[in-house]
Amino acid sequence: MKSKNVIKVENLTKKFGDFTAVNKISFKVKTGEIFGFLGANGAGKTTAMKMLIGISIPTSGDAQVAGFDVFKNPEDIKKNIGYMSQKFALYDDLTVKENITFFGGIYGLSRKQIEEKRCLLVEELGLQDIVNELVGSLPLGWKQKISFSVALLHNPKIVFLDEPTGGVDPITRRQFWEMIYKTANNGTTVFVTTHYMDEAEYCDRVSIMVDGKIEALDTPTKLKEQFKADTMNDVFLKLARG
Repeated sequence: MKSKNVIKVENLTKKFGDFTAVNKISFKVKTGEIFGFLGANGAGKTTAMKMLIGISIPTSGDAQVAGFDVFKNPEDIKKNIGYMSQKFALYDDLTVKENITFFGGIYGLSRKQIEEKRCLLVEELGLQDIVNELVGSLPLGWKQKISFSVALLHNPKIVFLDEPTGGVDPITRRQFWEMIYKTANNGTTVFVTTHYMDEAEYCDRVSIMVDGKIEALDTPTKLKEQFKADTMNDVFLKLARG
């Protein structure tokens, strides 16, 4: 049951000199929810995510992530979340096995836990034939699925996914979203940014950022009703055009 809020954001703001990248955004995300964080490039969503994962200090406002304050406890936040970046998630010059071992160590797992997790991952993803291959030699789709699984090694309360399906084929995108559903069903909150508006339909709730502000936030069904639109892409276009 989705009830308790694991992310609470109130008037969160980030300025770079005179430029306001994130302007007083407020929202809450529940346990086990798939929360879509949408916006065009430059809307401020990556800057907002960096504040939530503890790698960028806000200019003002308040936010708690997994029960920890973004100002006071950024290191505790990092220990309780998983994070998958679109640009960098695994080391190309390490094998699949070596990547799992390396990140397991970073997340503080014991050798025994790492071994157990690795066996589980190999079985679940069907990695038997490629576990000793260099990650750099693998297709992008495989890299993304392994990256996502590695971000979940330490059983985080929340996993942050920054445009995780960018550049992958439609079949891999569908498989990836099946992994997201399974993760949320197991009680992990999924916070996902995407520029594919059809993927917004898969989220429990969606926020849409325009020029640093959240201009819409609700379920995909209610947003389409509110904006008299057939698709989430139409909703986005109406917002973007003002």
